[in-house]
Amino acid sequence: MRIVSLVGNRPQFVKAAPLCTALRAQGEEILVHSGQHYDPELADLFFDELGIPAPDHALEVGPGTPVHQIAMIMERFEHVVRDEGPDAVLVYGDTTTTLAGALVAAKRGIPLAHVEAGLRSFDKAMPEEQNRVVTDHLSAVLLCPTRQAVDNLTAEGITRGVHLVGDVMFDASRMFAPLAERRDAPVALGLDPGGYLLVTIHRAAATDTPGALDDMVAVLSSLGQPAVFPVHPRTRAALQAGGRWDALGQVPGLILAPPAGYLDFASLLMGARAVLTDSGGVQKEAYFHGVPCITLRDTTEWVETVAGGFNTLTGMDTARVREALAGVAMPAERPPYYGDGHAAEAIARAVVAELG
Repeated sequence: MRIVSLVGNRPQFVKAAPLCTALRAQGEEILVHSGQHYDPELADLFFDELGIPAPDHALEVGPGTPVHQIAMIMERFEHVVRDEGPDAVLVYGDTTTTLAGALVAAKRGIPLAHVEAGLRSFDKAMPEEQNRVVTDHLSAVLLCPTRQAVDNLTAEGITRGVHLVGDVMFDASRMFAPLAERRDAPVALGLDPGGYLLVTIHRAAATDTPGALDDMVAVLSSLGQPAVFPVHPRTRAALQAGGRWDALGQVPGLILAPPAGYLDFASLLMGARAVLTDSGGVQKEAYFHGVPCITLRDTTEWVETVAGGFNTLTGMDTARVREALAGVAMPAERPPYYGDGHAAEAIARAVVAELG
C-alpha cells in the first residue's frame, strides 16, 4: 500500500515520529512537508532530534494568511499526489495543512485518512474547529484518539470508517520522555525544578488584535512567580509590531526564551509547577507528564482533561488565571484517556484494513 502523509507544524512532526515507523512497516509512505511552519526552529529541529525520516517532498509554502497558505499548499500538493499516485492520503490534526491536504484528496478522488478525527471544541469561530470538521466529513478513515471523539462523530452521523485507536502523541511522549529527562533544560535557564511556570501562547485569538495583546501582557505580568515563555516566532512578531515586546521583557521573573525543540520543551514541562497554554497539544502533554494545566481559552477539544480536574479553562483573564494558580493541583490518578501508547500501530492497521 502506498500512502502520502502530509505534515506542516510542530504537533504533526511529533505525531509523525512514531507513525512513520508504523506505516512503513505496513507499506510504502511518502512524507510531504508543507512548510506551514517555515522557521527552522519549529521544523528542521524537530525532524533532526526526533529521527523523523527526511521529507520526500518539501512544498515550502512559507508565510502568509491561512487562505494564502491553503491555496499554495493545495496547488503544490496536488502535483505531488498526481505524480506519486497514492492509494491514500493521510493528514494529522486540525491545521491549515490538514484542510488543504483533505481538499486535494477529495478533489482527486483519493481516500483520506484523518489522524485525530472527531475532536470538537464547538467553537465555530476557531480556525482549527473549521479545519477539523471539514476534514472529518471528507475522510474515509477516521482515526479517533478518545471515546468522546467517536461519540462526537456519531452525533454528526459519521459511523463508517471510524476507529478508536488512542493518541499517537501519547506514543511519542512515552518514546522520548527518557531522552527529555536527561536534557536539564530548567537548570540551563537557572530555574529550580517544580519552582516555575511554563507558558506557551501562539493562537491568532491571542495575538491578532491590540486588545488581545494587552490581555496577554496583563496575564503574564500578574503571575507573581518565576515563569519561562518560549516565544513562538509568530507571537514575538505580533508583540513587537504591536509595541508590547519591551513591556513584556520588563516583567519580573518572566524569562522570554527562544522556541524550544521537542526534547527541551518536554524537559521544561516535566519540571514545571504548572503550564499555562492556548495549545491543544500542550494540554495533552501536560496530562501525559502529570503537570497541572491552565488553558488560556474558554473552550477545549480535550474535554476529558477538564472533567477530570487536570485542566482549568480561564480564557486570557487575569483574575481567573490567578484563581486557578492559587488552587493548582494534580489529581493522584490519571485515567487512560488516550490509549495504551500503541496508537501508531493501531492507526497503521486500521488504514490498511480499510484501504489496503
